[in-house]
Amino acid sequence: MPSISPVILILGAGPNIGQSCARAFAAKGYRVAVASRNNTATADQLHIQSDFSKHYSVIDAFATIKRELGTPSVVVYNAAAVTFTPPKDPLSTPLESFINNLNINTTSAFVAAQQAALGFAELPETASKTFLYTCNILNEIIIPPMLDAGVGKSGAAHMIRSASEAYKEKGFKLYYCDERKADGGAVYGAIDGDASAKHYVELSEGKTQRPWQQTFVKGARYKAFPSA
Repeated sequence: MPSISPVILILGAGPNIGQSCARAFAAKGYRVAVASRNNTATADQLHIQSDFSKHYSVIDAFATIKRELGTPSVVVYNAAAVTFTPPKDPLSTPLESFINNLNINTTSAFVAAQQAALGFAELPETASKTFLYTCNILNEIIIPPMLDAGVGKSGAAHMIRSASEAYKEKGFKLYYCDERKADGGAVYGAIDGDASAKHYVELSEGKTQRPWQQTFVKGARYKAFPSA
């Protein structure tokens, strides 16, 4: 039976940000569902088998969590994909890989935001109604060997920017979350899962929409930087 406790759905629940968010929100009283290809769930988490290269897998995940735990008031989209190419030949990305990764980085993220919004409309005014997309600096800079990821993240950034403005009067909050170094540079592979989780909890507890692009620094929270 659905729980009266708030519910969070984490789409793409790896051992870093995914599980850090699961622990942080569980500590706040949330019931947690994690959707991923491999089962990384702990005993107190609902695992939903998912493949985000297929958009209908996202729809299935929302149907499952609503049936088992209730409508999520916080949704974290934490899935990502990239196919690296030679720096001087970014257009060598195989078409099949480009489509697959665009589905994961953008199309399924859109479907997740769409499904989240449908659920938010059913929740009471006091619910968090927050959608958080884990991202990076690729909507601002060019890294030729990561062409497909840059295309995907840029598309997702546009989607979130547009939706955050359109839905703020309804109390829906949407964020593109990007951990940075203190100087505004990319952290690349040194993402701190606990710092991200702490920031995500803070955003979920906010009453109104903050800047859609949430660049944040470990230990310093949100910090606006000039466009790279």
